[in-house]
Amino acid sequence: MKEFDYIIIGGGCAGLSLAYELEINDKLKEKTLAIIETRLEYKRDKTWSFWKVFNHNFDDCVIKSWNNFTINTSDSSNELTNKKFPYQSIDSGKFYKKINSIISKNSNISFFKSLSEINSENSIIFNSIFEQDPDKSELWQHFQGIEIETQKNIFDEEIINLMDFNCDQRNDVHFFYTLPFSKNKALVETTWLSNLEDHSLRDYDLQLENYIKNNLGIKNYKINFTEKGAIPLFSPSLKNDKKIINIGSAGGMTRLSTGYTFLNIQEHSKYIVKNIDNIDKVKIFTIGKKYKFLDNIFLKVLEKYPEKMPKIFFNMFKTSSNTIIKFLSNKSNMIEDISIINKMPKLIFLKALFS
Repeated sequence: MKEFDYIIIGGGCAGLSLAYELEINDKLKEKTLAIIETRLEYKRDKTWSFWKVFNHNFDDCVIKSWNNFTINTSDSSNELTNKKFPYQSIDSGKFYKKINSIISKNSNISFFKSLSEINSENSIIFNSIFEQDPDKSELWQHFQGIEIETQKNIFDEEIINLMDFNCDQRNDVHFFYTLPFSKNKALVETTWLSNLEDHSLRDYDLQLENYIKNNLGIKNYKINFTEKGAIPLFSPSLKNDKKIINIGSAGGMTRLSTGYTFLNIQEHSKYIVKNIDNIDKVKIFTIGKKYKFLDNIFLKVLEKYPEKMPKIFFNMFKTSSNTIIKFLSNKSNMIEDISIINKMPKLIFLKALFS
């Protein structure tokens, strides 16, 4: 069986981002790369959104950028504006097409359906796949979104509704998310922060139908696209192996308090490429210990006091837009961290800290 210098297990966002970064930095002229991916075809299946706190390779895959966003509870609303860090959404279909059109031109890159098809004994492996099925009793961000299109111009395309808690919570944490791509087209998403054991929370179609009709006041629309997913909000349990570098969510690139992953993947890919010649010896790339520490406390509170979370999230966004965006994007300084912490209810967070 053929040997390769590098192997990427999983040709999704993390795997393709790394392959693209290697290719555009000329790291595969004299090296070979195998990508292990089971899907038969690449098509739009996800929408990745984030605040653009640094430049990335995929501006041409952005559906739309916004500078205004709102947070809503059942009795309050807060609107924020930020010109420095736009909120962006990536079309995964355009992302896949862009990368595959580039890497397909390099004969040193090959795709396989299974790792058993090649000899991996002497390869450096980049793994984006969880070794075991993650625990459904743990905390997850699970969601379903639909891109809807209306005949009339209904949406204000200049502002997104980042979190709307004015919905049935069912003893967990639930919000809706609306991204208007144009005046008559928007992605509407129902999102839960809970375990995956309660199947009653997964009547996503009904949730979306009721929200669009009753909250958005839209009676007639067509559905152009549907996405569904579940993001683990806990650190993966992984083996230490210097020949296997974990990437993506499997490599800890998901911010546990938010589910944001895309920009962290891009930063990790750049770090790997910069250190590719001695990647098995350099320090493992992480989002940051302070964020892991703060997120673990935050998620303990979320699990124990789900009924308090709409107000807690709402109060977080009462800081300046720069502060909250940088904090949620792993780019905050100590003063900004303290500003966020001061918005939290002290007693229950202290209890979570020592629990």
